[in-house]
Amino acid sequence: MKFKDYPISQSIKAQLEVMGFNRPTDIQFRAIKHILKGEDVMAVAQTGTGKTAAFVIPMLNHFLVKPRGKYAGIRGLILVPTRELANQISKVVAEIALQTHLRVLGLYGGVEQENQIKTLNEGVDVLVTTPGRMFDLISQGFVDVSKLEIFVLDEADLMLDLGFNKDIQDLIRKIPKNRQTLFFTATISKKIKSLAYDVVRDAIRIHVSPQNPVSKNVDHAVASIEMDDKRFFLENILKEYPEKKFIVFARTKVRVERIVAAMARVTVNSEALHGGIEQNDRFAILDRFRSGENNVLITTDVACRGIDIPDMDYVVNYDLPDNPENYVHRCGRTGRGNKRGQALSFCSKDENLLLDAIESYTGEEVQRFNITADDYKEILSDTELSDYNWKKLIAENENSEDWDV
Repeated sequence: MKFKDYPISQSIKAQLEVMGFNRPTDIQFRAIKHILKGEDVMAVAQTGTGKTAAFVIPMLNHFLVKPRGKYAGIRGLILVPTRELANQISKVVAEIALQTHLRVLGLYGGVEQENQIKTLNEGVDVLVTTPGRMFDLISQGFVDVSKLEIFVLDEADLMLDLGFNKDIQDLIRKIPKNRQTLFFTATISKKIKSLAYDVVRDAIRIHVSPQNPVSKNVDHAVASIEMDDKRFFLENILKEYPEKKFIVFARTKVRVERIVAAMARVTVNSEALHGGIEQNDRFAILDRFRSGENNVLITTDVACRGIDIPDMDYVVNYDLPDNPENYVHRCGRTGRGNKRGQALSFCSKDENLLLDAIESYTGEEVQRFNITADDYKEILSDTELSDYNWKKLIAENENSEDWDV
């Protein structure tokens, strides 16, 4: 079945064709038909499966088919855990709605609210938002959800991890009971099920995640590299494939900044992304990365969930994550849709237990990338990092007549 065969507005079909959307993905095929009928949906779908369009397409169609009436408030609310997700999803909604009259707003903190309030006053059909800024503007009287028709809770598992359960419960008390609710999560647990039962009614359950949560479109490998040597191996791979797009994950924002500085010393351009950077700057960094203006992004796990970067070639786990679930989300930045991707992890001796936890969580062993002792030494000697050049200098001068011991 193709999108042109769905009972949806011609303006949406035309825009989907412009965007290159011809056939639905599995989650889209299984969810859209139920959402179009007005049913509640609880869906478990791993990252990169196309779940955003699965709820956006039928939501927009509903608003086109059913007149707004005299109600001037929000008709569709998409609640997400992070500002980056709110920004990204609002752009997807706006793009799919481009040939319609529907108005979309991404509402989140970290930016001036004056323009957001102006847009709200002009009328908004779909609001994509994080809890903090939304409740702030509800209390100020700028956001009206009293007659909300469709409520989407996206990345519900991360919402719980970040402590937003009370915010979700508070929101439920403010929106109509006869709404349509769409509940999307990448993972399932007792807490997620409990939350789902609080927000959905007689929901259609959809589960498209395989038993192994890691995308089958990603080739995984791990290399044993000592902690102090990781920067030299990162330099090596980035210089080996300068035309490729890399996202590199490190454990802390301090380490991210140090890696960026180390790469700069060997003339490798990269940018840092972490929670210590101003929100507008973070959006600008992601935009440069998406457009290809910068091909190397060094980041913490702030970018491991939901962020969609087109044509991502490599994910490098410079540090293994403490939470094995984040390994899945990190690697999900590549191999999205029908494209293949590569995920390479650097594992020091101190991180072997983290690797064991990842393999236990995914149920599969990560392929070992064996580096011979000679290759290991060669990579170290080839580095341009000034604090390691002494090894190269010794090797180059061992046979020199000018070498004086």
